[in-house]
Amino acid sequence: MNKDTGKVFYDKFRFKFLELPNFDKEVNELSSDLDKWFYILKNMSRMEKIPLYLNQGIFKKLFKIAEVSKLTKEQRTLYESNLKAKWDYEHSLAWASKEAGEKAKIEGRREGIEEGIKEGIEKGMEKGIQEGIYKQKLITARKQKQQGMSLEQIAEFNELSIEEIEVL
Repeated sequence: MNKDTGKVFYDKFRFKFLELPNFDKEVNELSSDLDKWFYILKNMSRMEKIPLYLNQGIFKKLFKIAEVSKLTKEQRTLYESNLKAKWDYEHSLAWASKEAGEKAKIEGRREGIEEGIKEGIEKGMEKGIQEGIYKQKLITARKQKQQGMSLEQIAEFNELSIEEIEVL
């Protein structure tokens, strides 16, 4: 409630208290994550390592925090410097890997562009050759038509259609 006005601002807000000494479930009786939390809070000071039944993500993190929190000042300083060195090393590897990936990507693009240019030149040359052959057939057909050969003979000789020859 508001201290100044005495008015309740949210009437569904409730508190529940648990007295850990009264939590008496055993390991085999833990049925929910809430039970596991209560069990850990009550018994953590007596645990040397994480129990198999609590070997889950959030509980692993909790045990890691607990392990670090009971280190001496010197041990914690050493732990943090080692952790920083590990992170620096991992970030250096990640950066180097990223740089190598970017370099490979650029090299791959360059190779792709060169391959594309080569392929384009080959296709262009092939198309040019085909067009040249076609134009030569038309020139030959025009000369044959001027000399009076029949359209059927010209079409058969040059592998052209009669319509193409009539246009000449």
